[in-house]
Amino acid sequence: MDAALLILIFLIGVALLFDFLNGLHDAANSIATIVATRVLPPAAAVAWAAFFNFIAFLFFGTHVAKTVGSGIISPELVSDGVIFGALMGAICWNLITWWFGIPSSSSHALIGGLVGAGIAKAGVTAIVWKGLTKTVVAIVLSPAIGFVLALVLVLIVSWLFVRSNPAWADRVFRIMQLVSSALYSLGHGGNDAQKTMGIITALLFARGLTGGSFEVPFWVVITCHVAMGLGTLFGGWKIVHTMGSKITRLTPMQGFCAETGGAITLFLATHFGIPVSTTQTITGAIVGVGAARRVSAVRWGVAQQIVWAWVITLPAAGLMGALFYGVSQLFK
Repeated sequence: MDAALLILIFLIGVALLFDFLNGLHDAANSIATIVATRVLPPAAAVAWAAFFNFIAFLFFGTHVAKTVGSGIISPELVSDGVIFGALMGAICWNLITWWFGIPSSSSHALIGGLVGAGIAKAGVTAIVWKGLTKTVVAIVLSPAIGFVLALVLVLIVSWLFVRSNPAWADRVFRIMQLVSSALYSLGHGGNDAQKTMGIITALLFARGLTGGSFEVPFWVVITCHVAMGLGTLFGGWKIVHTMGSKITRLTPMQGFCAETGGAITLFLATHFGIPVSTTQTITGAIVGVGAARRVSAVRWGVAQQIVWAWVITLPAAGLMGALFYGVSQLFK
């Protein structure tokens, strides 16, 4: 086995490790609300989310993968060192934020690492500004859309069930929350797994192994969904606690509205090929349902800490990506 093939296998392995950690780190996005409302116990919740993470490939294309793989930095500048730097920068930032229970964005850690490694190689000319701008705008819009949709859903549902028996309504929303959680897990798998698909396909494209076009091979699609599903099975309990109970206390009705609002946001973003943050989306939705009850129901101090984590993710992961790119050049 020659050295080039060994390097390719190694980098694909690192990409799948990131995908696994993405599932581990972002498991809270899919299960925090159903755990917090006690609709499912933690073990059953992660199995539920992992299953829908995996089957997401049946419902979505590969538009996000193409944005990540060829729309953030110029495909002609993709090299083993750039990919290594991007992945290691994202992995390190994920591990740091996971350890401290901070629900930062795995997606934007990867984007930041990719930009940082690309700039380290070729300067700012490496950046595809159209794709990066679209992604940065989504950082602001995805939680805002999740917030508005969840808030509107709470108002609609509250009006529809205003005369219902509270105990009966609670039972109904416990069942409906299973559906909304499944939809959110589909959106999570559909958007997040594609980011790793884009990285692996960029590696293959750089080696001329995709037939001259940036098309994601089916084996890459399946492998990435398996890795993410396994990561979700292991859960991220510190972040589950932050997302499920520290921001605001949730009822099954509120959990349903938050997950449904978040799922709609993810479905739209994935359809248009925009790599959004599932963490930011569900956080915005949870804040939305809390604010619908009353503004004081939201622990704004915790929400502020989460926002600061979002702000520093891109530059922090970018710096790490640039450093790891530099390390990779020592072994050339």
